[in-house]
Amino acid sequence: MFTITVKPALIEHCKAMVTKHDFGKRFTANGTKEQQLTGLIGQSVVMELFDKGYVDGSSGFDDGVDLVFANKTIDVKTMGRTTSVKSGYTNNFLKLQDYFKTNIYIFCSYHKTKHVLTVCGWISKEEFIKKRRFYPKGSIRTRFDKTTFTTFADLYEIDNKDLNNVNSITDLKKQLS
Repeated sequence: MFTITVKPALIEHCKAMVTKHDFGKRFTANGTKEQQLTGLIGQSVVMELFDKGYVDGSSGFDDGVDLVFANKTIDVKTMGRTTSVKSGYTNNFLKLQDYFKTNIYIFCSYHKTKHVLTVCGWISKEEFIKKRRFYPKGSIRTRFDKTTFTTFADLYEIDNKDLNNVNSITDLKKQLS
């Protein structure tokens, strides 16, 4: 895992994008504006690391492809948190996003008060399918800190320990090449 400070200008850009565009174009479980903002921040940070600029919602829905690198389609999945990431943490993935034509998932955590993004790791779609755990809508899930929540949609989970670990953007690019 590696952590990056999120630039205030990037956060402001993402806030403007969430105000201007509706990024929840699914038939259900579209996420709140805050959840959409978290996703845009994670996606924009990763895009910037790959020299792809920031999210620009003007072209509409991206079919789950946030960027392309080394001929691989990549979807950046970001969870908002108010704690620093631990290796035992779990990442959530909505089942309704499973049909997107994506080769790679990069899982991130955004610390909403410290304004840092941790790239937790990556996994190919094929490996994700083998390692993920399924929980139907309405399941009670227990977090790392023993608090619970009820799933609002069918959900997959994968732990950070099951992702390919990366120590830097250079390491990530090398592994994806």
